[in-house]
Amino acid sequence: MDTSLALEIGRGLAWAGAALAFGLGGCGSAKGIAIASQQATGVLSEKPDMFGRLMIMVALPGTQGFYGFVIAFIMSYQTGLLGGDIKVTPGTGLALFFVGLAAGLAQFVSGIYQGQASAAGISLVARRPEKAGQAILFPALVETYAVVALLSAFLLTIWLTAPRVLTFLP
Repeated sequence: MDTSLALEIGRGLAWAGAALAFGLGGCGSAKGIAIASQQATGVLSEKPDMFGRLMIMVALPGTQGFYGFVIAFIMSYQTGLLGGDIKVTPGTGLALFFVGLAAGLAQFVSGIYQGQASAAGISLVARRPEKAGQAILFPALVETYAVVALLSAFLLTIWLTAPRVLTFLP
C-alpha cells in the first residue's frame, strides 16, 4: 500500500473517532437536558419561583457535550487536523477511532442517565426545597464517569500519538 494513502487512512480513522466523541457526547447531553427540562417544566408550572434552583439541575447533563468537544479537539490537534504534518499510521488511527467511540458512548450514556438523575432531583426539590444541595449530589455522581471517560481519552490520545523513541539496551 502507498505510504501516503496509509497515512491518510490512519488520519481519517482518527478524525472519525474524534467526530464520534463529539457527536455522541452532544446527543447524550441534548437527551439528558430534555429529560430534566420536562420535569422542571412541570414543576415550574405550579412553582415559578423555583426557576433558579431548577435551572442548575437542568443544565447539569450539558457537560457531556463539552467533554465530547474537548476530546475531539485533542484528537484533532494530536493528529494534525488543526495544522502540522503529523503521521498517523492505520493502526494508530484505528486505535484512536475506538478511543473516540468508547469515550463518545460513555458521554452519551452518562448524559442520558444524568438527565434522569437530575429529573429525580428536581422532583425532590419541588417537594422539599431545602434539599436542593443534596439533590445535586446524585447527578454529580453520574458526572464522575463522564470525567473518567474524558481523562481516559485524553491520556490514550497523548500516549498513542507520542513520538516513539527507540532505545537499545547493551
